[in-house]
Amino acid sequence: MANYSDLEYLRLSKGQRFAYKLGHFFTSIPSAIGRLFANIGRGIGKGVKGIGKSLGDIGSTFRNGDGITKGSFVIMGLGNLARGQILRGILFLLFEIVFIFYMVTTGAYWLSMLPSLGHQGPAQEYNPIYDTYVTTYHDNSFKILLYGVLTIFFIIAFIYTWRVNLRQAKINQEMREKGLRIKSGKDDLRSLVDESFYKTLLALPLTGIIIFTVLPIVFMILVAFTNYDGTHDGYFNSLFSWVGLENFNTMLSWEGGGNVYSATFGEVLTWTLIWAFFATFSNYFLGMFVAMMINKKGIKFKKGWRTILVLTIAIPQFISLLYVSKMFAKNGIVNGFLMDMGWIQTALPFFEKAAWARITVILINIWIGIPYLMLIVTGILMNIPADLYESAKIDGASGWKQFTKITLPYMLFITGPYLVTQFTGNMNNFNVIFLLTGGGPTNPNASGASGSVGYTDLLVTWLFKITTGAESKYYLASVVGILIFVVVALITLIVYNLLPSVKNEEDFQ
Repeated sequence: MANYSDLEYLRLSKGQRFAYKLGHFFTSIPSAIGRLFANIGRGIGKGVKGIGKSLGDIGSTFRNGDGITKGSFVIMGLGNLARGQILRGILFLLFEIVFIFYMVTTGAYWLSMLPSLGHQGPAQEYNPIYDTYVTTYHDNSFKILLYGVLTIFFIIAFIYTWRVNLRQAKINQEMREKGLRIKSGKDDLRSLVDESFYKTLLALPLTGIIIFTVLPIVFMILVAFTNYDGTHDGYFNSLFSWVGLENFNTMLSWEGGGNVYSATFGEVLTWTLIWAFFATFSNYFLGMFVAMMINKKGIKFKKGWRTILVLTIAIPQFISLLYVSKMFAKNGIVNGFLMDMGWIQTALPFFEKAAWARITVILINIWIGIPYLMLIVTGILMNIPADLYESAKIDGASGWKQFTKITLPYMLFITGPYLVTQFTGNMNNFNVIFLLTGGGPTNPNASGASGSVGYTDLLVTWLFKITTGAESKYYLASVVGILIFVVVALITLIVYNLLPSVKNEEDFQ
């Protein structure tokens, strides 16, 4: 694609400028993807170098360390206890004792069972007391996988703490050799509320993120490599086991004709992207238009208009969307009113036909989304300098010119990151689709392979359907979750790096 100079660009017509910008956006996507993978490669390279550097430092610490420092390789905290840092030493030693106790009592067992996910499932055994056969439960695959992952996390935490312990021992030895004063326990406590207060504040949130975010993500990823479903629940019915990449092959393989998971995934993904695009930008521009109209000089009862719009936010979506779904049903109020007025002879298929259902959910989502954008845009519009508009009026700029040259660029610059998050949020917008249509109408070409997939199903609602019912294919749901993450992450990273608010951060400062 040709690159125009500033002068050549100014000579282009409006249509040519738009086409140039649009083409430039799409042609820059491959380079953005290349930069993304290059950054990932550099990150991996830095990680490998960091590990190598850390191993070299551990070796030099052992070679140059005295007896106390070398003893810290076995007894954590020894380098602190022997040099007066009692509090640090006790914490290091206590952590080592807890780790050893956990590994000896239960941790080693969970790790040993992790490769097999259990040896013996539920079995019928004779009970002489009741003179009958009863079900006896043995291994639990779910607990083995969960506690096995927890044990691995605990081992990683121990290795990191052991490394910190060695670093502390080395620093203390060097300070003692130089005759410098070593921090005491009081100094450590004082630093936790002073120069290291950020560590104190971040300790609890970081722990929560690891336990409630990172750990479930790792667990979900591992489930994708098992046959965990309603039949193989891991305890009550039968154990589940590792199946490698079989689930990904099932989801992405095209063997077996059109009625396969890959065809369904492609169709649902396409609709999900279309839905996210219209749900994001229709709300964005219409919400901006409503905010500009309400803020316009001469408009009366501004607070009243804003209050009326905000009512759609105040009412829970669970109530409002279910009510709206009944209104637009085949025998609902809307069809009844139109037929009573004689405007239609038969009920309109708002949720019965694919095209009608998709357009209907997009339009209803506009009704839900405009108030949010109206509130956001109202605050931003008030921060645009009035001098810009006054200067534009003096220069003879029309209202449309002021919008395209002042309002819209400013709005896109400020709300660019919001648009990205809103787009990804709409890709996972479970409430609107599930409460309005339940994913329907049913897609007969896909339902046989994927559990009654509908024409309005998003990836997230399809994932929900896979995990419910008699089969409850959790392993396929996990695969879908991973694929959703990959798609959303790629779109987010590419678009975010192309945003002017990221590339030209200083323009509006």
